[in-house]
Amino acid sequence: MFKKKIWLKSLGLITASTLLVACGPGEDTSTETENTEATGGETLVVWEDIDKSAGIEEAIADFEEMHDVTIEVVEKTIATQIEDIRLDGPAGTGPDVYTMTGDQIGTAVTEGLVSEIPIDDTVQEIYSEAAMDSQIVDGTVYGLPKAVETTVLYYNKDLISEDELPTTLDEWFDFSKDFTDGEQYGLLALWDQIYYANSVMSGYGGYIFGQDENGNYDPNDIGLNNDAAIEGLESVQKFYDEGLFPQGIIGEQGINVLDSLFSEGKAAAVISGPWNQEPFSSAGIDYGVTTLPILSNGEIMSPFVGVKSYNVSSYSKHQELAQELAIFLANEENTLKRYEETQEIPAITSLADDPIVTENEVAQAVAEQSQDSELTPNIPEMNEVWEPVDSALQTIATGKASPKEAMDNAVETIKGQIEATHGE
Repeated sequence: MFKKKIWLKSLGLITASTLLVACGPGEDTSTETENTEATGGETLVVWEDIDKSAGIEEAIADFEEMHDVTIEVVEKTIATQIEDIRLDGPAGTGPDVYTMTGDQIGTAVTEGLVSEIPIDDTVQEIYSEAAMDSQIVDGTVYGLPKAVETTVLYYNKDLISEDELPTTLDEWFDFSKDFTDGEQYGLLALWDQIYYANSVMSGYGGYIFGQDENGNYDPNDIGLNNDAAIEGLESVQKFYDEGLFPQGIIGEQGINVLDSLFSEGKAAAVISGPWNQEPFSSAGIDYGVTTLPILSNGEIMSPFVGVKSYNVSSYSKHQELAQELAIFLANEENTLKRYEETQEIPAITSLADDPIVTENEVAQAVAEQSQDSELTPNIPEMNEVWEPVDSALQTIATGKASPKEAMDNAVETIKGQIEATHGE
């Protein structure tokens, strides 16, 4: 098994991009015409992520003026856009450009939901290698990176000073034992979810799918229950066993509990992502941000890097124009404008040193943490991983199964679902 890690040298090294041109169900759009290109007066639709459309307003207006077209921006939850396009695309009411996360690319390509975006090396080179890698399947580019996410550690300066801040997970465990009293908590994390627990398992040497020397994922090589992954899970199980996490932090409502406790000043630190900087600020918390703690084995925690992208629907009747729009929205100028409005971390390497970006503490922490992060596998088989592993992690968190027993069962389930769903 060859395991490739993505070593990110600067802030722009990973990206998450999610802007889409698409038509909502029942809307009269250019997708109802037989023309392959808009000739003026046509309508394109972009599906943007929730609360993110303000970041592209200026770029959309500029593109409309340049091409004499109308662009309708529809906000949709990024996680469900692939689902919606399966129905809306064939019906002629789907998007021209839409947004997805990097781990969905393989599924979109396999199902024929996304079109190639032909760009030369000079365009690809403005993005970090990791960001572009998330958009490429079998050597073909299917999207352009928009933004990047990875988890970092937020701490409440009123509860713990920067000088006292633990740097290792063992130190955080000791701090939490002394600090936790049922009303206040030390470090909180959602380790009953693979999105968060992977940073621990991977830091010990666990992995989801092995990779060959070319970086291609092997769905037959699953390392979620190897000795290293189990050792990692045992290192965090003690937080649950010692009662250092509130009961409500486990399961679907866990993220709400974690966010609420930190926002109410009842948690000294939480592991979360850049999406929480505005909510925590609005809650009046004087927080600092830093990289994740060092593991017990001395290794750096290795969280997922989430990449969002602009992608062109295979059902769009205006392929070339939609491709041009995706490229335009993801260029350096518009990416910086989008960052100023949304605070989603850019994927363009040249923006890493832009003062607008460097003055943001969260952005800098994400950049530093990203130096040891991994892309979420973007093959369709990844769809079979999330639910079984999350279920297994919750049985570990509640003491219903040992890490080894739980992960062995999860891997058996994953293999069965891969065979049933993706087997020839």
